[in-house]
This record gives sequence, structure tokens and C-alpha cells, in this order.
Amino acid sequence: MDKRVISVKNLKKKFKVPIKTKSNFIHKIIEIFYKKYETKEILHGINFEVNRGEFIGYLGPNGAGKSTTIKIMTGILIPDSGKIDILGFNPSKQRYKYTFNIGAVFGHKSLLWYDIPVIESFKLYKDVYELNEKEFNERLNFFIDKLKLDKYLHIPVRKLSLGERMRCEIAASLLHNPKIVFLDEPTIGLDVVAKEEIRNFLRTINKKEKTTIILTTHDMGDIEELCKRVILIDEGKIVYDGDLDKLKAKYVKSKEIKFEFTKLKKKQEFDKLIKQFEIIEKTGNYYKLKIDLTKFDVPKIVKQIMDSCEVIDLNITEPKLEAVMREIYKHQDKIRKQT
Repeated sequence: MDKRVISVKNLKKKFKVPIKTKSNFIHKIIEIFYKKYETKEILHGINFEVNRGEFIGYLGPNGAGKSTTIKIMTGILIPDSGKIDILGFNPSKQRYKYTFNIGAVFGHKSLLWYDIPVIESFKLYKDVYELNEKEFNERLNFFIDKLKLDKYLHIPVRKLSLGERMRCEIAASLLHNPKIVFLDEPTIGLDVVAKEEIRNFLRTINKKEKTTIILTTHDMGDIEELCKRVILIDEGKIVYDGDLDKLKAKYVKSKEIKFEFTKLKKKQEFDKLIKQFEIIEKTGNYYKLKIDLTKFDVPKIVKQIMDSCEVIDLNITEPKLEAVMREIYKHQDKIRKQT
């Protein structure tokens, strides 16, 4: 049986966008009635494949082409060229049957009706997805258990907090047990506790039901907590597709060593060692050092610290994914300037 559930080949998409001109007041008035447009290519031949049960982060800066790709994959937009096959469907041409197999959550757009209780929206989706009473109740009980929805079912959506609403949005998108789920900013604006609860639920769905999940987000914490594989897009082109840990290994150029000691055993050796590094913070016997990985071996440095003083606490940390992403996009900018 083929494990592949998504195949995207040479996907391209162009849009007509208004030409921005610096003009005087009269020209601006004229442009209200006679706008000039230019064609802008948003996707420049996107290629990737996804296997069943993968949890993938699809990342990029604003305007990179993330949302356009997701809209094509959900069948909202039609590509100009290229081939897209998801679960054997062409999303835009077989949209009715296709939607029974996918779910989607968009952080800025609600699946739920604003003025009616949550349960009524769920009942509507029960009919839309042609679920029988048993299927619906089993699924609803599962969400009540995992997402603690029992408190919110009979409350109008407008009276829910953002975290409460997002729990219900995710349940609505998964009510019909879709094989693939597209999540766009599912934890946007949520507090730490709400984020962790939603992350735990998504892990459960991914592992227990083998649901394939494509996640787009600006919250790098979501990516680090949930995704093993990431696809990075920049200016309509994929610049990286692979393992998250390998990405970090390639672009992380430094680590921090934080340690505290009670007394020095070899003061001269310690002083000589410390002078080699950038001291980010020093308070009494507490140090935070930045280690350049192109020049130094971290395990060797740790051994030297342990040999020269009596350490009571020591931690090694690497830059967050957000910092890694900045390095990647800086690298891409340099490449563009050279070509």
C-alpha cells in the first residue's frame, strides 16, 4: 500500500496585483477608477511529497507563498500549472468528495456560527459530513474527554474566550475523522496553558489516528514541539525540506553554556578558558557563555569547566528555531543579491 498521501509537482501560481505608484493627488484620484495591474508569480514550481501520519511544519515569511499553497491544497484556489494529487483527488476539480477526507482550521476564520451554541454548529457539520448518530456521539465524547469541551457545548461562540473557541474549532474540523488536516495558526493569541493543551491533543490525533497534519504558523514553539519535518518556502520557492534537527545542525553556529560553581579548583586554567568566549552574563559565580561552534567543541569545553571548578549547575542551550530561520533567510538574501 502506498504511504504517500500528498504529491505536489511543479506547482505555479500567478496573481494580478495593483501597481503601487508614487503620484500626486490627482493621479491617486484617477487610480481609484483606472487601476493598473501587474502579474506577480507567487509560486515558482513547488515540489514535495507527504506520507501518511507525518506532522509537517510549512514555514516562511509573510508573502512567501505559504497561504497560497495551502489554499491550492484545500481546493480553494486553482493552480496555473503543475500537478497536485491528495489522497487520489485533484482538490479543485473534485472538491465535494475531497472535502470529506480533509479538515482545516484557519486561526483568523471561524468554522462555528457566532450567535448559536457550539453544539448546534457540531450538529450542522454532522449532517454536512453525513455522520450517523453513533459516529457523531463517539466523536463528540472523544473531544469532550480530550479537549474538555463539556463546559462550552451549550454556550454561544461569541461568549467564548479565544482559547475556548480554538478548542471547539479544532473539534469541528476533525468531527468527520479526516485523513489530512491543514492548520493555519491554530494557537494564535493563546496563553501558555491553552497552547500546551492544544499541542497535546494534536499529538494524540497524529499518533493514535495516524492523521496527517500540515501546520503553518509563526509560533516557532509549535513547530519545535510538534514537527519532525519542516518545509521552508521563500519567495515562492522551497529552500529546505527535511528533518528539523538536521536543519538546526546546519544553521546553528553557536550554543550557550550556563553554569554556576561553588569554588575554583584551578583558577589560572579557568581564567584562561573563559577569556576565549563571549560572556553574555556574569553574576557572582554564575556565567553564561556564547560558544562559537565553528571554533570550539562543546563537550570539550564542558569537561574543561568541570575540571577547573566545582560546578553545581550546568546547562547547554541552542538558539530557538526563530533565530535559525532568520539565518536561513539572511543566507537566501545573500544568494539573491549575488545572482
